[in-house]
Amino acid sequence: MSPEPIVEDNISDEIILETVDEVPSDNVQANIGLNENDTVEENKVVGICEQEEEVNHVAIKKRKKTSSVWDEFKEVKLANGQKKGECIHCKRALAIGSTGSTTQFRRHLDRCAARIRFIKNQKVLHFQPKEIDSTANNSQESGSLTTFSYDNCKVRESIAHYILINEKPFSVVEEFGFNLVLKTMSPYFLKYSRTTARSDVLLVYEKEKKKLQNALKNINRLSFTTDIWKSKNQRISYMVVTGHYVDSNWKLQKRVLSFLHLSPPHTATEIVDTFYKSLNEWDLENKVFTLSVDNASNNDRAIKLLKDNFRVRKKLFFGGKIFHVRCCAHILNLMVKDGIKCIEFVMEKIRDTVSFLNASEGRLLRFADVVHQLHLPTRKLIMDCPTRWNSTYNMLTLALQLREAFTSYGEREVNYHNCPTEDEWKNIEKVCDVLGFFNEATNIISGTEYPTSNLFLSQICTIKKVIDDRSVSSDEFIRNMTMKMKEKFDKYWGECNLLMEFGAIMDPRMKFLVIEFAYPKIYGDQSSQNISYVRTLLYELFEEYTTNFEEEAKGACDTFRIRKKDSKGESSSSRTSHDDVSNKYSGWHDFTAYISEKTSKKPAKSDLDNILKMV
Repeated sequence: MSPEPIVEDNISDEIILETVDEVPSDNVQANIGLNENDTVEENKVVGICEQEEEVNHVAIKKRKKTSSVWDEFKEVKLANGQKKGECIHCKRALAIGSTGSTTQFRRHLDRCAARIRFIKNQKVLHFQPKEIDSTANNSQESGSLTTFSYDNCKVRESIAHYILINEKPFSVVEEFGFNLVLKTMSPYFLKYSRTTARSDVLLVYEKEKKKLQNALKNINRLSFTTDIWKSKNQRISYMVVTGHYVDSNWKLQKRVLSFLHLSPPHTATEIVDTFYKSLNEWDLENKVFTLSVDNASNNDRAIKLLKDNFRVRKKLFFGGKIFHVRCCAHILNLMVKDGIKCIEFVMEKIRDTVSFLNASEGRLLRFADVVHQLHLPTRKLIMDCPTRWNSTYNMLTLALQLREAFTSYGEREVNYHNCPTEDEWKNIEKVCDVLGFFNEATNIISGTEYPTSNLFLSQICTIKKVIDDRSVSSDEFIRNMTMKMKEKFDKYWGECNLLMEFGAIMDPRMKFLVIEFAYPKIYGDQSSQNISYVRTLLYELFEEYTTNFEEEAKGACDTFRIRKKDSKGESSSSRTSHDDVSNKYSGWHDFTAYISEKTSKKPAKSDLDNILKMV
């Protein structure tokens, strides 16, 4: 057997015992502190008592307080030796229970007025987003690092913005989940009713309206668009008036200015009166640049009345030559609607097919199986909106992609009778080929985040070329469809639309060459005459801006002289006798002449030629 391991502690104990045995008993007694009159038992008792005192001394050592209430209380000792807990906020002392309970401290903290004031005034670093501004696009602007303290009024204002931006009902503030989120985020949030929310929204609206009014004071001209909406539930008509302008940062801005009730009947006079009501509300009567409306007969008469009224008051820019701007998207819509009438019966088949499949989950599942078996794209079926032709285009395009699935499903489903024939599928394909150009043009000219006036002419030129080529096609179906579109085109774009031309010319990529390129394609034999007409009006427009520039410069110069004169510290008699002399010989005289020369310098007509020159 292997020897057992030797433990060092046992060895030490054995050595100590052997050493004690070898020492004489008298020495042992002396070493352990025995007196002649003491016994060993008495000395043992004394040693044990001393050890107990040391143990008791360790046991009564203070334990660290772990309760969070002691972060706001401190232990104090009174003159009579009693210990209490003193609140660091109000200095009130509370008794410390023998059991160590802190309930009384927590109860005091909940209602301590000094602590509540302290928390309310406590500041927290917070990254504050840039304030919402209705007069500019702040989506790219960053905020700033500020101190934060809870303000229930600001919270309610933010909720009002939330209701406006997301078009939420006022009752959202009474929803349980909404209040649960806000109460979780801050226990100081106070619940309020939908009536209060409505009042807050109206206050925010008035505040934002005032900010926008101040911003529009610095805008010289605005372009307006109007549209008439009808509420299905209330059966009431409204006119929406939208203003478009370029701000001081050269950013395109669009703001809904008014949403006014339009009384029946919708005559030209009623439309004009409602539009004037919006202009007067915003004090924009002298800042009208252009107006875009739908191509309805009552709108045409309203435009004529507005032109006459503005001309009498001499408030129309450029004599009203560019006042009326026809809605290009609406014209394209009218052209497409006239063109696709030739396949109205086929479109009804597609609509009935979509309705038939959507009426039953089982039909949809069986149709999805057919699509999967044929390895066709899996997409949700589209039902078009009668007032939006581009939704009809999307419906027909998707139907073309799934034409094999429709045919295969029709062979399996005995109750399905609306599958288009082979000839009808071919006609749908021809129509979609033409509508693709209209869809692209509509998407481009309907942009809201960028200027579009420079893009109209090139898109219209493309549309004109498409319908001209298709109108002489050998295919009778295509020829009949595009001939109807061509009639609509000539009706609305048979004459020059000056704003589109000027917008394209000002594009540095195209300049006047775009007119020389596009007009022969659009107007044919009349292109030379129309090109000369546009060039003449372009120079007239340049002269109009030059005249306005001179008047503004002269006004600025006069304002500068008045301010300079008012800022002099001379007496009235001295000013009267020495005004001209002091002005002549002062250092400001030459500077005033320099400003007058610079600000009133008329640009030469050759400057416009240089702008239009294509390098």
